[in-house]
Amino acid sequence: MFTEPEINPRQNNAAMGIFLMLSAWGLFALVDTSAKWLVLASISTVQVVFMRYAVQFGCSLIGAAGPFAVTRKMDRKTFLLLSFRATLLVVCTFFNFIAIKYLPLTMTSAIMFSSPIIVAAISMVYLREFVDIWKILAIFLGFFGVLVIIRPFDAQFHWAALLCVHNAIAISVFSLVTRQLSGVVTASTMQFFAGGFGTIVFLPLVLIYWESPSSLLSWVLMFFMGIVAWAGHEVFARAHLFSSAATLMPFSYSNIIFMTLASYFVFGSRPDFLVFAGAFLIVFSGISIWWRESLNTSEVASR
Repeated sequence: MFTEPEINPRQNNAAMGIFLMLSAWGLFALVDTSAKWLVLASISTVQVVFMRYAVQFGCSLIGAAGPFAVTRKMDRKTFLLLSFRATLLVVCTFFNFIAIKYLPLTMTSAIMFSSPIIVAAISMVYLREFVDIWKILAIFLGFFGVLVIIRPFDAQFHWAALLCVHNAIAISVFSLVTRQLSGVVTASTMQFFAGGFGTIVFLPLVLIYWESPSSLLSWVLMFFMGIVAWAGHEVFARAHLFSSAATLMPFSYSNIIFMTLASYFVFGSRPDFLVFAGAFLIVFSGISIWWRESLNTSEVASR
């Protein structure tokens, strides 16, 4: 049976939590920026994904002092949930690295952040949670924002946008699974499973598609990307030790700002008006849903 380390107790420091959340999404933006640079440099997506997870896996082994080190037994259900979560994350990474080769970073990020809206829709339809009219309107507004960005009936529509839509749906399921595992296993254990799964799955493929990068910068970026991905997940997990998810959630949209800056300054790509308009609708919708949920939680707590 696997065992895993004890979970750190929560501390109450909202400012530190917000700082760490902003830092985490800034690090995730660096991962996508590095990946886009590499795929545009004609390095195969398979190779980029492999290095992202292999380096993360190595960092997990070094930094966690053995994620299976100490105290509690891991049952079969937890093991399967961790494996399912890792599968979702690795598939999303593969699709994301394909998409960012063809689409601006702002677009891929904005579509991904429709996932809280999808979570709300799933909760309404399948979990039969009570949803008021304002939340329903926010859900439809968010989906309209996605349509504005991807423009499915426009000549500028690109098939890679569908990969982003897939990722938004998959990340919604990923978030629900992560919630279920929260408090059961540590972030280090989740990192270990994700890094190990990505490494094992892509190792046979990378043996076929591997091409040694021609520049030192490409080599540096491949290792940098994996280290930053590991650091981003660690910082993200620690943010939730200092503050609640409800407090931190709005700051996750900072990733769209980071990705827009990277898109402009690194790749010289300026998103058009419709991308900005769609991103605004998605962010407004997501924060509206978060606000309604926070309001309902406060009302229940006061009774």
